[in-house]
Formats: sequence, C-alpha cells, structure tokens
Amino acid sequence: MAPEGAEKGLLLAGAFAGGIAVAAAGWALWPQAPTERSATELMEALMWGREPVGGPFALIDHNGQPRTDADYRGKLLLIYFGFTFCSDVCPTELQAMASAIDQLGPAGDAIQPLFITVDPEKDTPEQLKGYVTLFHPRLIGLTGDPRVIKKVALAYKAYYAKSDPTRNAGTEVDHSSFIFLVGPDGKYLGFAPPGTSPGRLAEIISHALAHKAIE
Repeated sequence: MAPEGAEKGLLLAGAFAGGIAVAAAGWALWPQAPTERSATELMEALMWGREPVGGPFALIDHNGQPRTDADYRGKLLLIYFGFTFCSDVCPTELQAMASAIDQLGPAGDAIQPLFITVDPEKDTPEQLKGYVTLFHPRLIGLTGDPRVIKKVALAYKAYYAKSDPTRNAGTEVDHSSFIFLVGPDGKYLGFAPPGTSPGRLAEIISHALAHKAIE
C-alpha cells in the first residue's frame, strides 16, 4: 500500500496524464543550470509521488505584509511559481486560474490563488502588486529572501533557474509551470500540468472541493 503522502500527491494526477507527458517532454529539453536538484529529478519526484510535496512557508505579500501558509487555512489554495517579467507562460497560466475561479461562481469564494515569484530580486512587493491585479482581485503575490523562495519551491518540486543573461538581457527565468492544489487543512492535494484549460481546471477544483467536503 502506498504511503498516505504518495496517495494524496497522486490524487489528481491521473486526470491529466496526457498533459504530464507533454510537460515532461518539454522540461527534459530545458538547459540545466546549476541548482540543488535538476528539473528532471524534481519532476519525477512530483509525478510519481516519491517524496512529500508542499509544506509551510513564511513570505511577504504584495502589500509588504508577512504571510505564512497558516494565514490561508480554510481555503483551497492554487499556487503558481513564476515571475512578473515572464513573457507568455505565466500570464497564460494565471489567466487560466482566474477564469477557472470565476467559472465556479459562488463556490470560487473558497479558493485562494497565490503567485510565488521565482525572481525575488526583481519582483518586489510593489512590482507584484501592479502585476497580480491584472489577473484576479483575489490573487496574492508573494516574495521574500531568495534562499527562502528556493526552499519553498523545492518543497513543491518546482524547478527554476536563471537563464543565460546574454541571450535575454537577464529578464528571463527557466521554470516549471504547474498549478499546485493545497487543501483547506494545508495538505497538498495534487497538481494541474501546464496548458490545463480553465474549464478543465474548474473541474479539478470542483473535484477537490467535493472531496474535502466529504471528509
């Protein structure tokens, strides 16, 4: 029998095997920058539930206020790791999150979307504040010390690394693009792969909300 953590880590994964395969193919082709763990290693740990995913965090929100994971108890979290200078992937995924929440109507009030920057040197609270308001009024941007950000990202098996500054003027970061779901009790539930449509994401969220209501 699989450990409880592995079961929860795979709770939603079976719903989008095709998307995972596409993500895996793209991720494997990314240039590997020196980091604590490779993109492939992190993705395998996430996909197969080989390690615990998620955990506590202490960051700073886009209003400059300290925030911890405990502040969001009672809400189903949608967590996305990205950065404000991201040219296309981040806006697409954040818009999908926002649209999915709106599609749920009143049920969407139980959702708290979070955007955790992987470029804290540039993404100050002020920068995040102007960015998150473009997508959803309840979207909260989180930043912090780079070492703290790295710890949180690794806990979620989220990969990121600065790309070649001579290629893109230092404004780009290679990063994974999963949307993580965390239950109202703070426990990791699963993930949606890159490219999940708003409609499909709304279905996944509804399933997660129903599951937590039954428990």
